[in-house]
Amino acid sequence: MRIMSLIVLSLALVLSGCGKSQTTDHSVHSGGHEAGSSAEQIQAIFQAASPQTKAKAKEDTTLTIEIQDSGGNPINDFDLNHEKKMHLIAVSKDLSYYKHLHPEYKGKGLFTVSTQFPSGGDYRLFADFLPTGKEKTVKSYTLTVLGEPAPPVAIEPENAWTKTIDGNEVTLKIDHLMAGMELNLTYTFKDAASKAPIKDLQPYLGAVGHVVILDANADQYLHVHPTDEKSTGPEAQFMTTFPKSGVYKVWGEFQRGGKVFTVPFVVKVP
Repeated sequence: MRIMSLIVLSLALVLSGCGKSQTTDHSVHSGGHEAGSSAEQIQAIFQAASPQTKAKAKEDTTLTIEIQDSGGNPINDFDLNHEKKMHLIAVSKDLSYYKHLHPEYKGKGLFTVSTQFPSGGDYRLFADFLPTGKEKTVKSYTLTVLGEPAPPVAIEPENAWTKTIDGNEVTLKIDHLMAGMELNLTYTFKDAASKAPIKDLQPYLGAVGHVVILDANADQYLHVHPTDEKSTGPEAQFMTTFPKSGVYKVWGEFQRGGKVFTVPFVVKVP
């Protein structure tokens, strides 16, 4: 079989600390799901295979995710969540690599997507989806990829809050930075060459942008949508709550001129 890894992520794994999952939409809920919630009754089976039968760096790898109920029966119906039935986030162990994928739904609970991993090592996968009539659900999985590992990159909090990506100068401002408190993430955009405010951001997945946040251990997962989805700049604002103190990496995803660009920042939450 062209399968390297197989795991069923259930509530028991979540509560034991393996593969923690959370539901988020503008705000964040930490910890496991409440007893009796629909997300408890959902499990995800992750599989990965390359042409040489094992996931290997710099080779095409097919990822499949099967969504089932607690009895092992496929869940057939999913609602669109920002134009997609599933968002799949892949990050390296040190969070230096980040990719936002959109698996294709094949029916009978099966999603599949092909991608490449840049180097060997452990990667965390987060499948984010909304079964029809149930609550938004996130299931996670650790995938080991064969190949030469990349030198580890330390996750260090930022000293500067402005970065230039693809000609776009982006500044991040966070008000009232504190764990357990609702706060705003405000991105401001300028043209890097002219310093003129950018007012022509384009919708990406139905909104001005998306923000994904992970803590340094890739346990706490937050997927945050903007408060004003129709904004075109020069600002985009997101509201969220960091569940606990610690170091987090924040990826903001935006689109301009038909090109999606990702802006990463590392923050320390007191």
